[in-house]
Amino acid sequence: MTSGRGPFRVRRERALLRALLLLATIFAGGCAQKGRDSSLNERTPSPEHRKPVVYTVNYPLSYFAERIGGPGIEVVFPTPADLDPAFWMPQAEEVLRYQSADLILLNGADYAKWVRRATLPPEKLVDTSASFADSFLVIPNAITHSHGPSGKHSHAGTVFTTWIDFTQASRQAGAIYDAFLAHDFADSLLLRRNLEALQDELRDLDSSLRSITQKLSGQTLFASHPIFQYFARRYGLHLVAVLWEPSEYPAQEQWDHLAALQKKHAESWMIWEKEPLPASRQKLLQMGIKSVVFDPCANRPSDGDFLSVMRANLENLRAAL
Repeated sequence: MTSGRGPFRVRRERALLRALLLLATIFAGGCAQKGRDSSLNERTPSPEHRKPVVYTVNYPLSYFAERIGGPGIEVVFPTPADLDPAFWMPQAEEVLRYQSADLILLNGADYAKWVRRATLPPEKLVDTSASFADSFLVIPNAITHSHGPSGKHSHAGTVFTTWIDFTQASRQAGAIYDAFLAHDFADSLLLRRNLEALQDELRDLDSSLRSITQKLSGQTLFASHPIFQYFARRYGLHLVAVLWEPSEYPAQEQWDHLAALQKKHAESWMIWEKEPLPASRQKLLQMGIKSVVFDPCANRPSDGDFLSVMRANLENLRAAL
């Protein structure tokens, strides 16, 4: 007997088998590609899930922004640790990074003078001290001087260390909150909770400092630099500022100038922005002037944060008095 499968039928079955194998291969490849695409999507966040990037011009604003925004916001403060942010001049590439940020937090009060010369997108700028600009203090004239790698500069013009009046610092924090809320950077309840926690701590600092400085009310004190005016106004102090650097021993003419000032005022204290040289401390003591450090913390501290530095300032004053 002959088989019921003729040559034509055999060829047809073989062709059908090859077609089925080809379809199976295409299907398997499609599944693998789909798996790879899915894995890629899991690894690469979509643009709408990117963290907002916020640039600041000093460390206090950076600290406030980090506290208010939380981990969902990337805060960048690029000033090198050994420079004064008020007089730092960023290079072109750093200005480009500011321009590409989602928001730029400014201190206001003519702080970071490079901002006036740079082309920054107006819609990204947040002047955190605008709400109290009508109460800014002004130094009509000041001597140009230099210290450290920041180069020559003058303190003439608007006094810019706004945040060492803690009520003003709280209003600057509020301006940051408003900007984050307006740009929908994070959940509104989270932003509000973080702001209130920060403002509570600033309120505690303000209350403690008012209590400590009552012992100095009405007295005139020397200040090593003309940067403590808002501090003095808020806490009822009268300051006479000189231009002394904590890291440098004053020249003889500076000592002579201080002695002449001492004849007009019965000061017994000098407030420094950083720890002075031991020799400077000793010489002042011989003149009957004690030294106390109140660090404005304009740049990121090597240890701790803004709050811990301010608490240390209060302890310095409390211990000295």
